[in-house]
Amino acid sequence: MILKRPGNGFPLSDFGITIPQAPDKAARVLEALKAHQILGPLEDRWLLQNDGVGITKEDILRTHSPEYVERLFSDRVDEVIIEVFELIDKDGNYHRYDPSKAKRPLSEMFDRSMRQLSGMYQACKVGVSQGFCFYLSGGGHHAHRDFGHGFCVVNDILIALHKMQAEDLARNIWIIDVDVHKGDGVAAITKDDPSIVTLSVHMARGWPLDIPEYNEAGKRHPSYIPSDIDVPIESGEEALYNDKLRAALAKLEGYPRPDLAFVQLGADPYEKDELPSTALMKLTLDQINERNRVIYRFLEDRQIPSTYIMSGGYGRYSWEAYPDFLIQALLDRLT
Repeated sequence: MILKRPGNGFPLSDFGITIPQAPDKAARVLEALKAHQILGPLEDRWLLQNDGVGITKEDILRTHSPEYVERLFSDRVDEVIIEVFELIDKDGNYHRYDPSKAKRPLSEMFDRSMRQLSGMYQACKVGVSQGFCFYLSGGGHHAHRDFGHGFCVVNDILIALHKMQAEDLARNIWIIDVDVHKGDGVAAITKDDPSIVTLSVHMARGWPLDIPEYNEAGKRHPSYIPSDIDVPIESGEEALYNDKLRAALAKLEGYPRPDLAFVQLGADPYEKDELPSTALMKLTLDQINERNRVIYRFLEDRQIPSTYIMSGGYGRYSWEAYPDFLIQALLDRLT
C-alpha cells in the first residue's frame, strides 16, 4: 500500500539545478514508518515494490499533444527541461542552474519522469484493487497538453489516469489537489471531460496565478481555466483552511461516485517549505496533519478507493507532512 519510486530518483542537484529539494524525503518517511513499534514488523504487508509495467509513448499521447510528445522523444528534450524548470531567465542568464556542477545531462530528467510514470500507474491500480495506496513520488499537475510547466515535464497524474480509463480499470475519477499551487494543468486538460472531477485548494495569489492572464494577442493563458471546484486561500486565512476543505469535499458528493479518488497531497503549504513561491501560505504541522486526516476520513467513510501521492514540497522539512497520516492510515488498515 506504500509504493516506492522505481529506479533511481537522482536529486535535481545532479543535473546542476539548484531548486531547494530534499532528495531523502521519501527515505525519511520510510524510516519513520519502519521505526514504528507496530508497523515496523509488518513492513512486508505494506511496502510495495515496482511491478515493472512501463509507460509507452502511446500512453503519453492520450494526455499530451503529438507536437509536444515529439519534442520529448527527440534531441530537443533539453530545451523542454530548460523551459519547464525555468533555468534561463528573460535576459538569457542561467536561473537556479549551474551546468558546470551537473553530473548528468538534462535529457535524463525525462528518463526519470518515465520511471516515475510507471510507479504512478501502478499506484492507481493498487488504489482501485486494494482500496488505498500512497506513492512516494509524483505530482506533475502543472503540465498542460501542449507544454510542460512549473517543474512538471509531463502530467503524470493524467497519463496514469487516462491509461486506467483506457483499460477499463476506472471510469469516473475525482482528483483532490491540496498542493499549495493551483492544479492548473490538470484543470485545463480535463475541462471538457465530465468523467474526471477536479478539486484544487491553493494559494489565492502567487504562481501560477501571477502569470499575465492574457497575452498581447488577447489569448487567455490556460493556467486560468478553473477546476470544477476551486478553493483559493488568502494569506492569513490558514485557520480557515480545513473548514474550507471540508466544505469543498462536501460539494464532491454532487458528482457521480468515483471508481478512484486521486489525491495530490502536497507538502508545500507547510510553513517550513523552502521554495519562495510557497511563502503566501503557512500551515502549521498540526494543520497539515488535520488536512490529511480530513481527506482520508471523507473518502474512507464513503468507501471510495483512493491513491495518494507525495507531491510538492521543497527543502529539508517537507517529509514531516506525511508520517502522522501514513501511520494512522496503515494502522487503520492493518490492525
